[in-house]
Amino acid sequence: MKNRALAAVLIGGLIAGTLDLTYAIVFSAMHGFTAMRVMQSVASGALGTAAYDGGAATAVLGTALHYAIALCAAAVYFLASRRIPLLTQRPVLSGAIFGVCMYLFMTVVLLPLSAYPRAFKFDLTVVVANLLAHMILFGQPIAWAASRVPPQPERAGVAASGM
Repeated sequence: MKNRALAAVLIGGLIAGTLDLTYAIVFSAMHGFTAMRVMQSVASGALGTAAYDGGAATAVLGTALHYAIALCAAAVYFLASRRIPLLTQRPVLSGAIFGVCMYLFMTVVLLPLSAYPRAFKFDLTVVVANLLAHMILFGQPIAWAASRVPPQPERAGVAASGM
């Protein structure tokens, strides 16, 4: 079971991270920003404006941070899915809701607490595009991967003793 759980977290997190990163790079390129700038902006959450002066090194750091966040999100979803069966029984709906929750968490909680140097600007088109991307490209792979691992049956005596 542990190997399957780890595989679900790795597969879901890596697919979600890759799809989300691809979306961010393509969307940003449409607005005149390079892939390196996108990844440096992720690193700026830890380094502030210095991330933009760090060249490839801070872009690599941003990429690592991006995947770390995706893997943590996949682990949180997987662990929650062991307690809330709906998360694996209805992965499409649950993944979409999780994607929205992750977008809101990143935008409303994590960014303001980080060293990210820019204030959030509400642009309806960008917010809708980002919400849809998180619902489909981020939440779905994580929910799908978690739903591939059946819940572990309770062992005799463990449930009764509360352990």
